[in-house]
Amino acid sequence: MLQVKNLTKIYLMGDDEVRALNGVTFNIEKGEMVAIMGPSGSGKSTLMSIIGCLDVPTSGQYILDNVAVENMEDTELAKIRGRKIGFIFQQFNLLPRTSALENVMLPLTYAGISGKEREQRALKALDRVGLSERVHHASNELSGGQQQRVAIARALVNEPAILLADEPTGALDSKTGMELMDLFQNLHMDQGQTVILVTHDSYIAHHTSRIMKLSDGYIVSDEINHHPIKAGTPRAEEVV
Repeated sequence: MLQVKNLTKIYLMGDDEVRALNGVTFNIEKGEMVAIMGPSGSGKSTLMSIIGCLDVPTSGQYILDNVAVENMEDTELAKIRGRKIGFIFQQFNLLPRTSALENVMLPLTYAGISGKEREQRALKALDRVGLSERVHHASNELSGGQQQRVAIARALVNEPAILLADEPTGALDSKTGMELMDLFQNLHMDQGQTVILVTHDSYIAHHTSRIMKLSDGYIVSDEINHHPIKAGTPRAEEVV
């Protein structure tokens, strides 16, 4: 469903060129749960921006659901983002005095979906993340973990091809973070959702079934994780 071939990204800094990505090539199949790891400056944020259609590569190919997107203009990229990508960030970015239901309905409002259908789809998304009993609570009345679940429901409401999460547990305590990883594993294994996690945390990465590591703009390893950590396993069992 996602194909990247010889992807490069070069930024001009005065007279100097900074190569953020250097000929990156990989495929991600429908229903996979993949972690992209790397230290600061490795290229993982640049790669996330390109996968999420927030930016375009300098050269190379990016095919999403059989559509080449590497040369699209901003307006075309925005349409792809709205239809194909669900974003989850470290900060929840919810409207604080607005209900969970209204927060989740917001992307559908921008998409011009009718009121009744907006509500039905938002309720379904909130049910997928286990928040059916909290739909009318304002986001500032919810715990951090519940707020992140609302953010995930908002990302799911357009039924995206890819759920793209950038350090999704970074603002949560360890117990709540593990509850969130349990949710991601459920979305992946039981509901068939394609999930891509961008993280610097090896413990979080080992909850996924595939781990890709970047360094200096290159993929230095891309391995199947045959024994993902089950959410809730104590961090003492971390794989380094």
